[in-house]
Amino acid sequence: MTNSATEGLSDLDTGPGRLANRLDTVDLAASTPDDEQPYSELGLKADEYARIKDILGRRPTTAELAMYSVMWSEHCSYKSSKVHLRQFGDLPPSDALLVGIGENAGVVDVGDGYAVTFKVESHNHPSYVEPYQGAATGVGGIVRDILTMGARPVAVMDSLRFGRADAPDTARVLPGVVAGVGGYGNCLGLPNIGGELLFDDCYAGNPLVNALCVGVMRHEDVRLAKAEGVGNKVILFGARTGGDGIGGVSVLASETFDAEGPAKRPSVQVGDPFTEKLLIEACLEIFAADLVTGIQDLGGAGLSCATSELASAGTGGMHVDLDTVRCATAP
Repeated sequence: MTNSATEGLSDLDTGPGRLANRLDTVDLAASTPDDEQPYSELGLKADEYARIKDILGRRPTTAELAMYSVMWSEHCSYKSSKVHLRQFGDLPPSDALLVGIGENAGVVDVGDGYAVTFKVESHNHPSYVEPYQGAATGVGGIVRDILTMGARPVAVMDSLRFGRADAPDTARVLPGVVAGVGGYGNCLGLPNIGGELLFDDCYAGNPLVNALCVGVMRHEDVRLAKAEGVGNKVILFGARTGGDGIGGVSVLASETFDAEGPAKRPSVQVGDPFTEKLLIEACLEIFAADLVTGIQDLGGAGLSCATSELASAGTGGMHVDLDTVRCATAP
């Protein structure tokens, strides 16, 4: 992101300290290296904060600190599992693989000029905190990943893991998760064509809720998450930005859940499948008119992720005017 975009984001009150309630620009950050910042309150460890300062060559602005905290969260950066995920990058190349690691979803050639795109993703902690909405928005997010590849979503699947079947916590979580997966897909007109369910003590208090979506497209319809072209407009559309805000649901990917911790339920995104159905049809019309050079859905880190990833994968920077973001009315 350009400095102007970063400065526009930096009017954030990130907690107590000298930086609260003042505009923390890049120039100010460079001239005040010893100002205290609430990195631990944002989920960053001391070595991670040191690494950020090493990357930037200075302390981060409050906006940059907030963005790093969500982008480096477990939810967004897969801290605990990336060591395993890296092995997929070592697989031998395949002529059938049209799009692989690094994009919103994989794309595979199925012949006669057609391709199938698919992706599976978890929504574990949100589903523990708020089972119905956590699972429902997991489906909504995976559908958007397929849509942003240029494909029409055609079906969903799920893979679920819970603690013992007779455990009280399973009785609380399981019905809401199953209803959320099925209900959201039904509203989008997408059949659930398969799934699996397993109970084991190791999943007590930490269920796994994995959703998969499949889409179909022509080879020439593939879209990528790259913002290219000087002067192009960056358009944010879809549902209004809600209470999860710029940080998205990344706060939910904490290490522990306890009575003394912050209330996480307000951070669970609330799904709106009927708006997403309109979004699907609108995007497909935009694709058909060839009006898009790059597209990215807003995932777990919200605006932080969508804007920075589009810009970094493209050929230049991006100026973001947060004053034009349409926000949901607070209750």
